[in-house]
Amino acid sequence: MKQVLDPEMPLSLFQIDAEARRAVPPRATPPVLSPFDENALEAALRIKDVQEATVIVISLGKKLTKAVVTLALAAGADRLVLLQDKIFDEFNTLLTSKALAAAIRKLEDVDLVLCGLQAADTNNGQVGTRIAGILNIPCITAVRKVEFVGNVLRIEKTVSDGYEVIETASPALVTVTGEVGTLRKSGMEAFISAAKKPITTWDAEELGIETGDMDFKSIVRMNTPVYPENCEIIEGKNPEEMAVNLAEKLKEIEII
Repeated sequence: MKQVLDPEMPLSLFQIDAEARRAVPPRATPPVLSPFDENALEAALRIKDVQEATVIVISLGKKLTKAVVTLALAAGADRLVLLQDKIFDEFNTLLTSKALAAAIRKLEDVDLVLCGLQAADTNNGQVGTRIAGILNIPCITAVRKVEFVGNVLRIEKTVSDGYEVIETASPALVTVTGEVGTLRKSGMEAFISAAKKPITTWDAEELGIETGDMDFKSIVRMNTPVYPENCEIIEGKNPEEMAVNLAEKLKEIEII
């Protein structure tokens, strides 16, 4: 589960530091968990609702806000694993995927890996499929429902004209859509209980991550787009003439 800037944040509060080439989080709007990852957690909790299961949440970053990441424990997850290292602050999906895959291997006996369809900040949608490739396990994307039928995973994958039903052996990785459902609400008692649940922290060395062969990307330029507002009044003696003049103007500026 990824910590991101609040997608509901008013655009007026969003700022770009062009020199540092990064987004500046406004103090008035604290970070949140990516809504796509919340969908993935809800999918896991629904499996736990109907059968015995242990739900482990993994979150990666350098400056994770405890109030944000413990939300997963309050919702019903059993354990939280934090991957924290200064190198994890790099914007690099390969590094993220390798670190998460290493953590999953370290946990052992994982039957199902659930990821959000994409991140709510970059919209890359690459990490889930990369993890599956590294772990060499089946990967099904854009899933709206997932359940265990015995030892088999039965999955409903969203397609353009409905959904497909797919069955696969575990372990497997699934990326879920918002159709899974929003994350259940947690009361104060749940947050108090969350404080008693185990939280494990691993750094890059403990995960055995080597960064020398990482294809790091660099952001060359980042700036806030400027949209000039030009208003031109189309005149005419009557509505018909105004319509003709408008059409001619739209042709002139190659809108039509």
